[in-house]
Amino acid sequence: MENRDVGAGPLRGAGGWLITDDKIGMVVQCRGVADALGLNYAHKLVTPRGFSRLLSPWVRPARSERLGEIGSTFAPPWPDIIIATGRLSIPYVRALSHLAGPDTFTVVLQDPKTGLRTADVIWVPEHDRLRGANVVATLTAPHSFSPARLSQLRHAVPVEIARLPSPRVALLLGGRSGACKFTVADLRRFVGAMRSFVTLDASFLITPSRRTPAALLQAIDGATWSRPRILWSGEGENPYPNFLAHADILVVTADSVNMTGEACATGRPVYVFQPAGISAKLIRFHDALRRYGATRTLPDHLTSLATWSYSPLDSASQIASEIGRRWLRQQSVRHANAN
Repeated sequence: MENRDVGAGPLRGAGGWLITDDKIGMVVQCRGVADALGLNYAHKLVTPRGFSRLLSPWVRPARSERLGEIGSTFAPPWPDIIIATGRLSIPYVRALSHLAGPDTFTVVLQDPKTGLRTADVIWVPEHDRLRGANVVATLTAPHSFSPARLSQLRHAVPVEIARLPSPRVALLLGGRSGACKFTVADLRRFVGAMRSFVTLDASFLITPSRRTPAALLQAIDGATWSRPRILWSGEGENPYPNFLAHADILVVTADSVNMTGEACATGRPVYVFQPAGISAKLIRFHDALRRYGATRTLPDHLTSLATWSYSPLDSASQIASEIGRRWLRQQSVRHANAN
């Protein structure tokens, strides 16, 4: 297990395994819940190949994985709780729930596509249609930016950020995905909105993601160069946590559920740039956040900077609280049956 400050979560000190592939968005969600629970956990990275990869989540792990055998990645002693996400992780959760038995509580984040019996608890975002007795739904995805972490970050403003005049606008840039397309017209609209921020004397905290196309980053670079700013090049320590903590206003592209949720953890105004080509599921997600009062659609042109407030969204703590309640209830039932 990793040596961690386990905090004050409802299962603090319990042992956990996180099972994901190498997608950072998956890892962030699992760690957010594990940290909120207070687990002492180890991260188990899975990299199935061939048919095991192609047919996940419906197949068993390959025999070469040697699940349950001493010396393998997945061997006793079994953890108190397993948290997994992503289709490649599901075969492992299903197999380990049989090997470890009822002493190990299982949690899957996102719809596993293999039914409600896949895990003791399944979390989905509210814009997902899956529902059931063991399903927990929240507005945003879990992440590691808890109120306590953001408060700690805000206690010390990095010098390079402190030098920037207010209002400081954080640009959290995503990119094309299966659920969200960026056209040339979308790019022009986004750049036009950024130029209006320039005329309102904003400074900028700009960070791309791995999916941000070069054309988008270059266009934003050109639109904001005349104002004080920090534009992260991808080298050195990622300033993203401090960008979240110290921005007065945040702008996020609609493709990223994770970045939007993290922005909404700040309690600061969040503008969402919504390209024309966006999936129905993402539309439901962003509609819900607007109704909640956390976000507004980014206009093509701003003549003033609006401000609004809302209760910061802390989905990881909500999910952890529900997992803790159900885990304790299960332990009580098992104890009663044993007596």
